[in-house]
Amino acid sequence: MASANASSLPETRPGQPLRVAVAGLGAVGLQVAQRLREGLPGFVLGAVAVRDKDAARCKLGDEHGQIAIVGIDELEPYADVVVECAPAALLREIVLPFVNVGKKAIVLSCGALLRHMDLVDVARESGGQIIVPSGALLGLDAVSAAAEGEIRSVRMTTRKPVSGLVGAPYLVSNNIDIEDITEPLRIFSGTARQAAAGFPANLNVAVALSLAGSGPDETQLDIWADPGINRNTHHIQVDSDSASFSMSIENVPTDNPKTGRITALSVIAALKRLRAPLRVGT
Repeated sequence: MASANASSLPETRPGQPLRVAVAGLGAVGLQVAQRLREGLPGFVLGAVAVRDKDAARCKLGDEHGQIAIVGIDELEPYADVVVECAPAALLREIVLPFVNVGKKAIVLSCGALLRHMDLVDVARESGGQIIVPSGALLGLDAVSAAAEGEIRSVRMTTRKPVSGLVGAPYLVSNNIDIEDITEPLRIFSGTARQAAAGFPANLNVAVALSLAGSGPDETQLDIWADPGINRNTHHIQVDSDSASFSMSIENVPTDNPKTGRITALSVIAALKRLRAPLRVGT
């Protein structure tokens, strides 16, 4: 439960574990919080931010001990880095207090980041950092490297089970009903920026790809609803002056069909790289 006055919390000193705050206890946030609580060398779970504190205590169990469970507006003093695992509408409220004082924010709702790119300027001026983990994609290192030269084209094709797409704003606004389809149906073709607006809970992976590469208006995306699959699949084709390559991945979903299991693991890997004596990959 929430305990000490946040203003009295000690600052992290060199050699001490980094304090990590988790904003949101959905499929990803809960797994990250549990991993930190179990013990991640060099890190400690500083606090959890949720709207329903009683529900959070139930999720964390009787062993949540002295973990502070607070509101989003109370979170910053408890941690050196925040992991944003909340609804996209809360992105700014979570990230700004951290980067404004030179701290780090690991962002999963990177689709929402496109609407708040001034946060990058805030981080630049304060010495803070916004980190977008690889999440459900692979090969972002290669895309980032290619972007140092000239990327001629990036196209991503995503196939998702129907349950992972039902209710997306793009489908609702265009009166596209996919619940009873019996064959794969292409439901969207456009840019990563357009996909982020139309599928805010589904296509953060496309925005991550675009930020690593040629940008959200130059990254092309096709989305298919496929009743014959039970995994989120992504196929990426990149053509650049340094290399041409393609990548495919099938992600096992969590209990939330919109989210893959690898997403939480990607967050943990990103945390570990903050303090790693050896970093592999760009």
